Amino acid sequence: MAAAGMACAALLAMPASAVPITVQDATGKPLPTVMVSRQPVQAAAVDTSDNGYPASGKPQQAYVELARFTDAQGQADIPAAEHPWKIRLRKPGYQDQSLLAADLGSKPIVMAAESDPAALAEQQPANAWSSTIDFANAALKKEFMLQCNFCHQQGGAMLRRERSADDWDSAIKRMVRYGARLSTEGQKTIPALLEAHWKKIHANPALVPAGTPWNPALAQATIRELPIGDSMSQMHDLLLHTNGMVYVGDNLQDRVYEVDPATGKYTVYKIPPRPGDQLGGLLAGRLRDFPKHETYQGIHSLAESPKDGHIFITPSYQRRLIEFDPQTKAFRYHEMDSGFYPHTLRFDAKDRVWFTLALSNQVGMYDRAANKFTLYDLPFRSLMERITVKLTPFIFKLLGWGIPVANYVKVDHVSTGVPLPYGIDITPDGKAWIARLHTDEIASVDPDSGKVTMIKTPFSAPRRLRSDRDGNLWIVAFNASQIARYTPSTGEFLRLDLPVVPKGSDTPYSLNVDRSRHQVWVNGTNSDSVYRYDIATQAWSMFPMQRRVAFTRDVEISPKGQVYVTSASFPSWHIEDAQPTLIEITPR
Repeated sequence: MAAAGMACAALLAMPASAVPITVQDATGKPLPTVMVSRQPVQAAAVDTSDNGYPASGKPQQAYVELARFTDAQGQADIPAAEHPWKIRLRKPGYQDQSLLAADLGSKPIVMAAESDPAALAEQQPANAWSSTIDFANAALKKEFMLQCNFCHQQGGAMLRRERSADDWDSAIKRMVRYGARLSTEGQKTIPALLEAHWKKIHANPALVPAGTPWNPALAQATIRELPIGDSMSQMHDLLLHTNGMVYVGDNLQDRVYEVDPATGKYTVYKIPPRPGDQLGGLLAGRLRDFPKHETYQGIHSLAESPKDGHIFITPSYQRRLIEFDPQTKAFRYHEMDSGFYPHTLRFDAKDRVWFTLALSNQVGMYDRAANKFTLYDLPFRSLMERITVKLTPFIFKLLGWGIPVANYVKVDHVSTGVPLPYGIDITPDGKAWIARLHTDEIASVDPDSGKVTMIKTPFSAPRRLRSDRDGNLWIVAFNASQIARYTPSTGEFLRLDLPVVPKGSDTPYSLNVDRSRHQVWVNGTNSDSVYRYDIATQAWSMFPMQRRVAFTRDVEISPKGQVYVTSASFPSWHIEDAQPTLIEITPR
C-alpha cells in the first residue's frame, strides 16, 4: 500500500500560485457553499486513432479538473493550472457563472439569485424530479425505480422530457431488451403514466422540490476529476491498485484505463477478443442498435490478487475470467464450460477469486493454484424459475437472431426467472457473501463445506455489499434509499435512511467500507452525490459532484482516505456534458 499512499499524498500538493476567490450575493453578503470548479478552456488533445480512442499502450495526458467550496466568508483558494483555464461557480438557487482565469481580479464575484421556476427546477438533481412521480401505486413506482435505474438516472435531463406514450413504450421495449425486468403490467401501464406526469411537471416546474442542501463542512473538501473515454463509453467499475494506479473498465468498448491520479496521465489497454468471439459476445443481440460499441467481453468488475498484484476482470458477455498483469500489460484468459454472466468479483486471503454469475443463479470460485473452477448453485424460487434460468443462454441466442422473445414472455412483479445474484464480498472469516437483487436475500458460501445459506432481508433490492473490519456486512437497498448493516453473529439487520432530500428518493448502487477509519461510502446514484457514514458517530456527510447526471456504480478508498468513483451512466451521453470521468474526493 506504500506506493498508493505516496501517489495519493501527491494529490494534495498545490502549485505555489493559488488564486483566492471571494463570492458574494447581490447585497454584498458572503456566499458559502458555492462550488468553484476549475475547468480547462479547451479539453486536452488526446490520441483518437483507435476508433475514437487512444491506441492501446500509448500514454496520454488529460487535464485534471478541480472543485472546492467557499467557506462562511464566501472564500476558496483555487490552484492555478498550467494550461488556459476558467472557473465555473455553481450553487442551487443562484445562476451559474463562468469566468476566464485572466478575468479574475481582486474584487468579489457577485452571483445573481435565480427566480425563474423552470431554471430553479433545472438545477435540481434527478432524485428531486423523480420524487414527483406518482403512479398512484407505490409498489409499481418502486419496481419502476428498481428496473429503470439500472443503467441511468430517472429524472435526469434526458428522462424527464415530454414524450408521447408511444415514445415511452418504444424506449421501455429497448430497455427490456438491454436487460430491464419491468413487469408486463408495468410495461403496459407506465408509458401513459409517464406522458401525463412529465406534461404536468413541465407545465408547473415549481412542483419540483429542492434537493439535498450543501453543508458548510464542504469547505474542507476537494474534488478532482479526470475526463476519460467519450459519450459512447461506460466506465463501469474501478480498482485502486497497490501500485498507486486506478484501473477503470470501459464496459462498452473493452478497454482498461490505467490512470495515475496524481498527474492525470493515463494509458488505455484494449482487451483483444479471442478467436471465434462475436461482437456482443454471448449476448450478441443486446446492443444491436447501439450507435457504437466494441463489446466482445463486456468488462464489469475488477479485483487485485493479494499474492502477485494481477488484476482479474469479469467479462459479463463471456464464460471466462480475464487476468491482467500490470507490469507486462499482458492479458490471459481463464475459460469456463458453464455459468452465465460473470458479474462482481473479490479475492479471498488464499488468492482464490470469488464471483457472482448473475444470469445462471450461481456463485463461482476460481482457485488459481489448482487452476480449477467451482460453481455453487443458489436455490430457485420455483420450478418455472429453474427452467427459465437453464434456458437463459438459448433465450439470448434467439434475441441475437432478432426474435423478440421478450414480447412473448410474461414478467411478473418479482422477476421470476432472474433471481440475479449481484454483489459479493469476503468477510474476515473467509466466507463469501452475496446479495441477490431480485429475491430480497443475501447468501453465504462456506468455502470449506460448500454450504450455501440464504437469508431474507427486511428490505427490497439488496444490490452490492461489503464487509467491515468486524465482519459485519454493509448492504445497499437500491430502491429503498437505504443502506443496512447485517451482523452475522446475531442475525440482526440495522437499516439506515440515506440523508437525501426529498426523503427516500435516492437509489444507492454500491458502497465500500473504509476499514481503518470505520466509515461507509455510498454511491448517490440518482442524486449526483456520494455519501459518507461514520459508524462510530452515526454522522452522515454528502459530497455533490461537479457534473449533473453523475451516475456512479462503484467506490474505491485509498490508504490516505481519498475516495474514487466514476461517472458510469449508460449511455454516457446522459451526463451533463456527455463526458465520463474518474472522480477523486478528498474530504479534508
